[in-house]
Amino acid sequence: MSTRRLNLLIASLLAVIVLIGCQPAQPASGPEEGVLLVPPTPAPADTNASETAAQTTPVTPSAVRKPAGETALYQDPSQPVEARVKDLLARMTTEEKIGQMIQPAFGSIDPDTVAKLSIGSVLAGGDGNGVDTPESWLELVSSYEEAALDSRLGIPLIFGWDAIHGSGHLKGGTLFPQDIGLGATRNPDLVRQVARLTADEMAGVGVQWNFAPVLAVVQDTRWGRTYESFAENTELVTRLGAAYVRGLQSVDGTTNLNHPLAVLATPKHYLGDGGTTWGSSRQDIFDHPFMLDQGDTRVDEPALRSLYLPPYQAAVEAGVLSIMPSFSSWNGARMHGNKYLLTDVLKAELGFDGFLISDWEAISQLPGSSYDQVVKAINAGVDMYMGTEWQNFYNQLQQAVNNGEVPMSRLDDAVSRILRAKFTLGLFEHPLADAEAFQRIGSAEHRAVAREAVRQSLVLLKNENQALPIAKDTPLIFVAGQAAEDIGLQAGGWTLTWQGQEGKIMPGTTIRQGIQELAGPGSTVVYDRYALFEDVKGTQGSLATADVGIVVVAEKPYAEGVGDEADPRLSPVDVALIEHMRARANKVVVVMMTGRPIEITEQLPLAEAWVAAWLPGTEGSGVADVLFGDYEFTGKLPFTWQRWNSQLPFKFASLPSLGCDAPLFPYGHGLTLKDKSPLIPDCPKP
Repeated sequence: MSTRRLNLLIASLLAVIVLIGCQPAQPASGPEEGVLLVPPTPAPADTNASETAAQTTPVTPSAVRKPAGETALYQDPSQPVEARVKDLLARMTTEEKIGQMIQPAFGSIDPDTVAKLSIGSVLAGGDGNGVDTPESWLELVSSYEEAALDSRLGIPLIFGWDAIHGSGHLKGGTLFPQDIGLGATRNPDLVRQVARLTADEMAGVGVQWNFAPVLAVVQDTRWGRTYESFAENTELVTRLGAAYVRGLQSVDGTTNLNHPLAVLATPKHYLGDGGTTWGSSRQDIFDHPFMLDQGDTRVDEPALRSLYLPPYQAAVEAGVLSIMPSFSSWNGARMHGNKYLLTDVLKAELGFDGFLISDWEAISQLPGSSYDQVVKAINAGVDMYMGTEWQNFYNQLQQAVNNGEVPMSRLDDAVSRILRAKFTLGLFEHPLADAEAFQRIGSAEHRAVAREAVRQSLVLLKNENQALPIAKDTPLIFVAGQAAEDIGLQAGGWTLTWQGQEGKIMPGTTIRQGIQELAGPGSTVVYDRYALFEDVKGTQGSLATADVGIVVVAEKPYAEGVGDEADPRLSPVDVALIEHMRARANKVVVVMMTGRPIEITEQLPLAEAWVAAWLPGTEGSGVADVLFGDYEFTGKLPFTWQRWNSQLPFKFASLPSLGCDAPLFPYGHGLTLKDKSPLIPDCPKP
């Protein structure tokens, strides 16, 4: 053994001794909350270097270590995965096993502590690193991975984040339509391709784990996570969810997690998160009480199984090795403590042999003390903890094992599942970023696929008086609305920050840019954010009337329960934009960028054409491609569109198809340019 390896081993043993020696007498109820038994975490490495410096000094990851020696069976890639798992597990201390079951947020732990405690994973939550360039993320992720490889056994760390619509953490990365838009495409091949390119850009910075896709079958579109879901329909969610999993975990169409460009998928949130009851949530963030998110799904077991389970069964069959339980409850029982659904149904009945990663601090929502919460969650089937209070989790789990309340067999089962995923992913052979994939981040090829996804996601709700397509030689086109030139609004939540943000936050093309690029040389395009156009005069000096006026409206960005909204509708500002445009254009086209259907019934007569563009991502030009007729409208509604918000949630079993009690547009509605618009009855507002 080299002197360096001997010193590392001694340091690791000393760390274990400190962990054991610092423990007080072991009370049956576990250590007092807040008592720190693990070594305190030093401040994380500074990630706020200047953007210029980050771009000019990318990290070059170093070679893989083999600290256990060349002859260790678990280091031999020619050995079967299960043999490698068994060999490595037998070499691990209890403390190292607990370390593998922990996923701290990167801001709550430094690389040295990752090595000392054999931490299994680190994540970046919804927010960024302060710089967010690909170079800065490559440097940060590599620092943690390098540290993990220097641990006693050299077990590679798996770094994870939420890339739910492409590289949302990477300035300069590619953002695809949010899943609600992909659901409108009804195209599994396209969804698989979107997931593949998402994985490719993640591999470029060394992130091997994506907390996606969301497999919620949403029954109430007032939920703030509606846009993260593919549809209200179980069969469509099942097909597209499995396609997304295969895209992340496959290269060249073949499922092979051992490929350096493959990324671990994490279907979420198991089970029934799309069916919670309004007002059943107890969460409150940013002084915004949640209504649906993290609430209670109140259905019997046959309904739970038929409506919400099939997407997970298909994901397991597609080879998924990580699943995230839901914050939500089923008939009052929190999912993170539901042994029947986590272990008996998912692991035993469905044959899931991967591991369960908790949602962010979700274990702390279980009843009892933090010790009781950890015992219940781990014994129910949760295999890895996620969050910032990881030190408390470490202490409580260590105490529970010592007390025999979490049996060693359960600990070994959890760690075996985690190691199985790591060996299957090939992390022991290629744990670091792929240099060629790094060069493809935000490439023209990736953006071309994103633009095609935008085209296919658009749903034409109404088209009268041949408002669409717009002729490229149209003499005068007015464009209005902040959303017409705001990539932050195009992208929505989970873009650089958890809640998303407005503005020119990412490279890409706006809808306004696309319109200006496609309009012919004889056409004049004028943009006015407020739809006033006071400086545009006609031949006689009076205010000019546009041949076509395009109004782009949008919801403000949001994520999760912060977006729970009792009355989703056009904002007063957007209503005013449409009214102003109606007075200044012969034909009006409204493009809506929203994360769900919103109430538009009263405004519908104000425009000849209405387009649901959802949250298209960075490639807004894809919207213009279809408005000008270069491509046909092919999207179909993935959600039933309410006539009035008072109809929500729909009772689908008894929903009429005609009359004022029917929805404004049914599930699956979507016109082509050749179709006639449906007759819409004039219904009084209830």
